[in-house]
Amino acid sequence: MKLTALYNKHISLGAKMVPFAGYSMPVSYSGLNEEHQIVRTGVGVFDVSHMGEFILKGTDALDLIQRVTSNDASVLTNGKTQYSCLPNADGGIVDDLLVYRIDSETYMLVVNASNIEKDWNWIMQKNTKSVPMKNISEETSLLAIQGPDALATLQKLTAVNLSEIPYYSFVKGTFNGIENVVISNTGYTGAGGFELYFENQFAIAMWESIFDAGKEFNIKPIGLGARDTLRLEMGFCLYGNDIDDTTSPIEAGLGWITKFTKDFTNRAAIEQQKILGVSKKLVGFEMIDRGIPRHDYLIADGAGNIIGKVTSGTQSPTLNKAIGLGYINSDFCKIDTEINIMIRDKGIKAKVTKIPFLKK
Repeated sequence: MKLTALYNKHISLGAKMVPFAGYSMPVSYSGLNEEHQIVRTGVGVFDVSHMGEFILKGTDALDLIQRVTSNDASVLTNGKTQYSCLPNADGGIVDDLLVYRIDSETYMLVVNASNIEKDWNWIMQKNTKSVPMKNISEETSLLAIQGPDALATLQKLTAVNLSEIPYYSFVKGTFNGIENVVISNTGYTGAGGFELYFENQFAIAMWESIFDAGKEFNIKPIGLGARDTLRLEMGFCLYGNDIDDTTSPIEAGLGWITKFTKDFTNRAAIEQQKILGVSKKLVGFEMIDRGIPRHDYLIADGAGNIIGKVTSGTQSPTLNKAIGLGYINSDFCKIDTEINIMIRDKGIKAKVTKIPFLKK
């Protein structure tokens, strides 16, 4: 198991550690429901240093990004971030990722921990113009400070005016006396907050300073368990569950990050899906009857015919109801359509609903 620079800190805090994407990661500290509510109502800190970061440089960096990603990175200006995906040659998705434009010839790609090697090899395979690439994943720490009190906590530690950083934007600045920290108004919780990228050597000092600054807000460490329930309430996809090498961006409801104004891997086939439609779609649903949907549970219609499969599901701590995502036959995707989640061979009633589940 790989260890983040904060591994010993997690152990000292009594975190429950689990293997995740090749790392030993904290899944919970005080308990999932409590940690979830801390982020929704106050401020919590996630160590997500297992994520991958690649730096692409040079005059052809944008050209490479345009050819391997589905979104249009040419619209990015300095200090802007974009959500995108890497389509594969067969209609599926290699990974979803963030694209950071540092300047016109410098970009940072942030990829999922489980896909670092896979993504690197995929992009390198397409790197026909020898764009200089550097994998800085092993030397980079990443903290996500999330929740309504995140800004007030972090503002104590930097002269950068955090309230002036728009959503999906970032600044490279001095934070806690450390230079060249990427301060990014991003996160996967829907609760607001920032993500901080910096060198591993500063991880302990950063963690301790942030917790000192957040004492008045009762700041707490948060594990990957709550990260999953928080993102699911927002209807955000998790790679390996809701999207993978067999699911297309159109099927996954990611048409909004798929721009046909440029050429990219498998563009023609994906554009045909957009025009002609797809046979299955990723939808959100909430349980009507009692029961918690889980990954890979089958979904049936009223007559018991199998029409799909659950990709993610949980008991929502905020909404106090069971919710989930799943791919189902397109004929059943209309909002309020009743479906059945097969739990222990019994059909438990649910209905298709709009996402995000949590309305702001």
